[in-house]
Amino acid sequence: MTNTYPLSGRGAIITGANQGLGKVIAEHYVRAGADVLLTARDEALLRNVQQELQGIARGGQRVLIHKSDVSDRKSCEQVVNRARAEMAGFQILVNNAGVYGPKGPIEEVEWEQWVKAIEINLFGTVYMCRLVAPIFKARGYGKIINLSGGGATNPLPRISAYAASKAAVVRMTDTLAEELKDWTIDVNAIAPGALNTRLLDEVIEAGAEKVGKAFYERSLKQQQQGGAPLEKGAELAVFLASKESDGITGRLISAVWDGWRNFPARREQISKSDVFTLRRIVPKDRQMDWE
Repeated sequence: MTNTYPLSGRGAIITGANQGLGKVIAEHYVRAGADVLLTARDEALLRNVQQELQGIARGGQRVLIHKSDVSDRKSCEQVVNRARAEMAGFQILVNNAGVYGPKGPIEEVEWEQWVKAIEINLFGTVYMCRLVAPIFKARGYGKIINLSGGGATNPLPRISAYAASKAAVVRMTDTLAEELKDWTIDVNAIAPGALNTRLLDEVIEAGAEKVGKAFYERSLKQQQQGGAPLEKGAELAVFLASKESDGITGRLISAVWDGWRNFPARREQISKSDVFTLRRIVPKDRQMDWE
């Protein structure tokens, strides 16, 4: 029998939770019974989300908000300190905040914007992980969920800051999973699929000249067809935050293409293999004999 409230008694920080996928993850967490601390840079949007979620929260559930910038270490410290103080069951971190960054050839984009995208996407994720690690270690349990993207597994010309940062997030994910596994802390990354969010709007607004004709046309087609449902990524985020996924760690999981609902039955097999990870491909992997 499926648990109606798989996150009951658990508390979660969700970054970038004022819109898009972060907002949908927050809604799914509240419906799953979790207490949540939502954080983002736009406080007005955060308050709107808080009001919506309080309308579906059950008695005793907490829906907290805290304006912050994940690229600022002191801001991250404030968020984590508040979560520790106000959520007794704090044991989940969802690093969702992210930006595409500047668009265009690497030699033409504004360098400060390129660096800022790395600070938000990569450093922001690392800052938050560093801060929650000792808390989760002390509990002997925890769940860290990082958001990946298309740039992690494929080249993304003209959106290089996003591609580089997301690939780094995935490697950080499986590295941290190894560091923390002795404390029963699972660390995984989600590839949510091609989403119709503000990031897609940015690409279309930038135009083919900046993002490249092929990517621009693909984005237009995605916009017309609706893209991957946000709910799929949110459902996977609930699974990875629940007891059901205990022991599944160090993986990059596609919300759209991977049969993650069957992972619990294959837990041991997954843990002993390199499936759902980024690895170097050599000729023999493609049946090429180059010796």
